Amino acid sequence: MRKLASIQRIWKIEPIEGADKIELAYVLGWQCVVNKGQFKPMDLAVYFEIDSFLPIIPEFDFLRSSSYRKTDVMGEGYRLKTMRFRGQISQGLLLPVTCFAIINDKQNLGDDVTELLGVKKWEIEERATTGGTTIGTLPYDIPHTNETRVQAEPGLIEEFSGLEYYISTKMDGSSHSIGIDENGFHVTGHNYEYKDDGKSSFYELVKSLNIQEDMQNYVEENKLSTLTIQGEFCGPGIQQNRLKLVRPEWYVFTIRENGKRVGLMRMQMICENLHLQMVPIEEVGYDLPSKYASVEDLLARADGEYPKGGKKEGIVIRPTEPVYSELISGSLSMKVVSNKYLLKND
Repeated sequence: MRKLASIQRIWKIEPIEGADKIELAYVLGWQCVVNKGQFKPMDLAVYFEIDSFLPIIPEFDFLRSSSYRKTDVMGEGYRLKTMRFRGQISQGLLLPVTCFAIINDKQNLGDDVTELLGVKKWEIEERATTGGTTIGTLPYDIPHTNETRVQAEPGLIEEFSGLEYYISTKMDGSSHSIGIDENGFHVTGHNYEYKDDGKSSFYELVKSLNIQEDMQNYVEENKLSTLTIQGEFCGPGIQQNRLKLVRPEWYVFTIRENGKRVGLMRMQMICENLHLQMVPIEEVGYDLPSKYASVEDLLARADGEYPKGGKKEGIVIRPTEPVYSELISGSLSMKVVSNKYLLKND
């Protein structure tokens, strides 16, 4: 589970040219703008990641003018997003541990204090064009598709040492999945399963492509108990259609057979067999750290544009064959979201 708020150590402080009252503090793979003199290197602090939604409590009142949000789904609170101060990017919020009386002196480096401080993940309400009538939460074999950002776990870079890897384009849309198990055929969004009642644009796309029949044939031919295909649904009316598409498209990024993620070559083979398009593969290489040794290297690699000119959201990096990672307690994978994209679109 993502640590939206955690106890972390500040490993470097740097001045900001021309700034008298603020400076840069570095924590994990992130940089934050903080008040000058508020921290020194090696201090422990509470770090709140971008996309956190902070509760209305006195400790966060200073955020009201810049970050207050109220929606029917999220309620009231303060949304953290990437910001720029004096030309420097600030990603998240750092506050002294002493700001929070509820945090006791037994907290250790890395401790997750998300629930303790009432922090939630900011959720953007899905457009009506991507949804439909929900009939329940995700089936057991269709997991949430959240990827770990490299800034949150910089150690993931080293886990690619000696491995063949691939880099795919992070498509800017809405996560949607389809699956077959003993309970039948499932079509889902990021959080819920949809009903086939003509109200889900994604379900209609699935039917128009005859995916259910093709998947069922594939399952029977390969004697599978479950098959899950996950991808990004993009097009007009979805996330401002930054890919500038003229019709809905679905880009596959993960396939699971009998609950296990398949490698790159098998995913390409399955997509070809089922007439599905994959996310674009930008690069295949060996020993990622020898080419991209730092978070900064990967952030530079993530910049770019989609074919029709919109700012690219970023990239996703995985081994060509699945490898387990203890850092994230699952298959090794990480995303790198472009800072240029965040500043333009967040």
